[in-house]
Amino acid sequence: MRTLRLIAATILCVATQAARADDTEPAWRASALAMVPAGYVAGTAYRTEGSTGYLAVYPATSNDPKTPGSVFAARQALIVTLTTDATRAMSAELKPRTEPDPDNDDNDFAKLHAELAAKRASLPEGTEPCDLGAWSIDKDPDGLNVRAEPSVKARVLGTLPPPYRLKLGGAENTPEGGWLTEFRIIGFKDGWFLIEGARPPGKDYEDEKRYPRSAPKPYAGRGWVASNKVGANYANGYTREGGLFQAPFIDAKWMPAQRELGGPIDGDGGPKRLLACSGYWGLVESHDGVRGWWRSLCSNQVTNCS
Repeated sequence: MRTLRLIAATILCVATQAARADDTEPAWRASALAMVPAGYVAGTAYRTEGSTGYLAVYPATSNDPKTPGSVFAARQALIVTLTTDATRAMSAELKPRTEPDPDNDDNDFAKLHAELAAKRASLPEGTEPCDLGAWSIDKDPDGLNVRAEPSVKARVLGTLPPPYRLKLGGAENTPEGGWLTEFRIIGFKDGWFLIEGARPPGKDYEDEKRYPRSAPKPYAGRGWVASNKVGANYANGYTREGGLFQAPFIDAKWMPAQRELGGPIDGDGGPKRLLACSGYWGLVESHDGVRGWWRSLCSNQVTNCS
């Protein structure tokens, strides 16, 4: 009797897994992939209604730092005509997508992005609004230049200190290379991040009474820094872990990616490079060379950002 129950439980488990697989990828999706127009990449098949299927698609250049995708851009979908049993695609047409934002999940990132979009007018023209925690990875003893415009020829407003270690009595959890200078990223344009609110390196982690008055003080105002001088940690963005998305949406193509010391990426550690941003998403390159989007980045240097 016990054996029969185990067999029944196994069959139920397999059936449940199959149902979940079908929910994730309906039968018609495979045949619809051949109909995705050039210049687009297929994501999730997010709905099936009778003999019509709906496939999320995003520009193939969405994970290119020269032409990064935007969470604020108008989206499109592949509307697929199916066989009567809804198992195969017969034809397809690219149309504007009118459904709610796929980021409008239980965590309400759609509302957060709408609030950022409303602030676009307060940013320099052509700036992509962002909201991410980050830090300077520049080790130049003279510090990282913060510029008035996103250009190496622009006026220098101030600098961000290189990694800093207290000479006497520093905290036990001081990073091996020293404390990094943290700030908020509020925008992106042409390979540059617009930042503000830089904090003295390590001040938030050291004993306030022992933090030296002589410690380096960063330029804390708003300005531009080159993207290749900026790093961050993965934070909990309430999305699928273990990989990156091809576009800054949770229904874009998902790609497995690895941490620095191996294993699927999660809310511990950070990417190899931070390339661009859009809203609460960061375009990154993982340590095994995968380039894609992760929702939510932070600048905590002593714990993970879950």
